Amino acid sequence: MNATCSTGSTGDDGDIVTTGELVGSAAVVALVMSAAVLALAETALTHLGRARAAALAEDGRKGAAVLLRLLDHRERVLNPVLLLLLTCHLGAATIIAVLVDHRYGEGGLALAFVAELAVIFVLAEAVPKTYALLEVDRSATRVAPFVHALSLVAPLRWLARALVGLANVLIPGKGRSAGPAVTEEELLALAGVAADSEVIDVSERALIERTIEFGDTVVREVMVPRPDMITVPAQFRVADVIEVVILNGYSRLPVSGEGIDDIVGVAYAKDLMRAERDDRGDHAVSHVLRPARFVPETKRVAALLREMQAEQYHLAIAVDEYGGTAGLVTLEDLIEELVGEIVDEYDVEDPLLEPLPGGDVRVNARMNIDEVNDLLGADLPEGDWDSVGGLLFSRLGHVPIAGEAVEVGGLRLQADRLQGRRISRIRISRLSCSPDAAPDAGPKPGPAPKAGPSAPLGTEAAAASE
Repeated sequence: MNATCSTGSTGDDGDIVTTGELVGSAAVVALVMSAAVLALAETALTHLGRARAAALAEDGRKGAAVLLRLLDHRERVLNPVLLLLLTCHLGAATIIAVLVDHRYGEGGLALAFVAELAVIFVLAEAVPKTYALLEVDRSATRVAPFVHALSLVAPLRWLARALVGLANVLIPGKGRSAGPAVTEEELLALAGVAADSEVIDVSERALIERTIEFGDTVVREVMVPRPDMITVPAQFRVADVIEVVILNGYSRLPVSGEGIDDIVGVAYAKDLMRAERDDRGDHAVSHVLRPARFVPETKRVAALLREMQAEQYHLAIAVDEYGGTAGLVTLEDLIEELVGEIVDEYDVEDPLLEPLPGGDVRVNARMNIDEVNDLLGADLPEGDWDSVGGLLFSRLGHVPIAGEAVEVGGLRLQADRLQGRRISRIRISRLSCSPDAAPDAGPKPGPAPKAGPSAPLGTEAAAASE
């Protein structure tokens, strides 16, 4: 009697498990496990910031140095990982389909699809990605050597790059080669969420917002404008300039030559007092001047702050595109953009915002449009103007007289006080929603204010000021 050979375990004809099925099942298990590792690596590398990786490297964490190098070129390592992850999923699905079709025919494919979907979603996606989010530092440092090894496989890297190039042909554009980034809007939203959750104080949130906005602010928005500048002629006596210093409470005064557009230097109060003590009070102030610094009015305040710190000066003259004096800016003006108004015993100024009976408010015409919008929950438009006074001037189209008003952005702006041809105070009222409301003067206004069309301005403005 001849013996027969079998390629699998014996039993009924339908229950024979062939070597091919065993190998295929083992391949499916290996592919699912590999997909889980790759999914963990993708999530960890995507959600870990470079700053955190640098901190881990400084602490001497194992694998952190390799991780830091990977994050320097995140896009180069993520593409091969994603390609391999997709390959594992498709490979497992293909093998399962072949095995099920061979044993059970087409009738078992639907059931196999559901089972495969559940297994891959739970074991190869949800579990590793959830763990990576819960243990980002540990996951990233542990998979860093493995991902680094993958990035060294040239054929895999070339294939991923070629496929990405094909995608760029289908959807032209530079893409996002630097990897995940955080926008200013996201940072501001995150600060708002942290403040609402009481993780940070409201004052800390305000400081974060000012710091972010600081980088976009230019000198023109924070300077003391030309009409408000206090200057003294170069021929003034030292004793007379000291009187001006005492009267205005300033420690530095610009000194002009032939006019305000000819600033020849800056007089320091301590230099003036030293000169008077040395019996030089009758000398011209031009003998004790220090050089004036000039900056364009469009210069970013962040760059100017660094320049003032590096070159150790506290006052600069802002000039316009024609070389004329546009205003002056001090170190205090720049710091106030970050920490708010700094008022000492010598500062006597009208409040920037004054609530009025009936819900109206009166504001300084020099207030920035963004500041007014934030305080009043309004939506005043931006344009060639920086201040609410500039907006009123632009919409009127002429030098106003007291009481003239325009309606814009759901608000009524009225010239409340004037100094010559200049608006000093503006009264702001919220418009009602009645159908007979007057049309907007000028371009169509933006959407209704955030606080509601009929909410009084005085209450919310006072709350915002607090």
